[in-house]
Amino acid sequence: MNIGLVQMDGKIPNLALMKIGSFYKSEAHSEVHKVEWWAGPLFHQSYDQVYASKLFHFTHDDLPDYVVRGGTGYNLDPLPEMMDSVDEAGGWFLYPKYLNHLGFASRGCRLKCSFCVVPEKEGKPRKNSRIYDLLTNPNGENRLVLLDDDFLGHPEWEEAWQEILDLKLRVCFSQGLNIRIITEKQCQYLKKTSFWNLNFSKPQVTFAWDRPRDKKSIKNGFNRCIEAGMKPYQMQFFVLIGYDSTPEEDLDRVETLREWGVDPFAMAYNKSDPYQRNFQRWVNRREIFKSCSWKDYKGGKFERAYQLTPALLLG
Repeated sequence: MNIGLVQMDGKIPNLALMKIGSFYKSEAHSEVHKVEWWAGPLFHQSYDQVYASKLFHFTHDDLPDYVVRGGTGYNLDPLPEMMDSVDEAGGWFLYPKYLNHLGFASRGCRLKCSFCVVPEKEGKPRKNSRIYDLLTNPNGENRLVLLDDDFLGHPEWEEAWQEILDLKLRVCFSQGLNIRIITEKQCQYLKKTSFWNLNFSKPQVTFAWDRPRDKKSIKNGFNRCIEAGMKPYQMQFFVLIGYDSTPEEDLDRVETLREWGVDPFAMAYNKSDPYQRNFQRWVNRREIFKSCSWKDYKGGKFERAYQLTPALLLG
């Protein structure tokens, strides 16, 4: 048998595909000769089975009908038990150039945000793994990308966090931390942590400001972090736009974060909407955001200026 795999979206290794790869590479299936990334429909006769995983519903799908599809971009169905029970660590052969460890210390979330599938898919927070047991990548060194949707809600968060410190890990809380209800003790742990962005290019931790009405609790959490000794430039905020907010409310949150000295990162709920797509681009392209107001960008003034003086973006 020859197995083809397709990662349709996402910037980090896909754990479901790693489980599938590990399943077919296990001793119990030693008759399998090859597990590889799918070469495309022109080579369909080369594969006995092809599996595709999609995380986001907006990701375009032009795959042939014979491909087995899965992931939250399609539905909330889990992998078949025989595959889901396999340790994904055996699938690192699929990502030989990835240099970080990866995984969930906990699953689930305390909140029930209507725009998020996590509560329905995973339920309330529960322990998933010890931190040490996530260090399975042969090339991972001391970098760990945590995929927890609510790490601060981990029922054993303090023990997990102390393990991060004891192992002297550089860690990325890739899904963000809930700053609305962060405690003073958690802020102290965060201050002692070597936190980094997803690319491990900048020491920065990510929070989220999804709803305009949460401004007071966001500000209180921000102040707790500052009082613990963190600096604004060490923080980034996901800003959900286009779900239950107006463009004016989106702009207010982004400009408020700018005033606080932190980096906003806009996340469009509907990427097909021209406003959301353009607002996201304005915010997330730092060279544009720092050089041009939303009013000027929307009016096209920045694009014309850029065409005349591209060195502005290079300096």
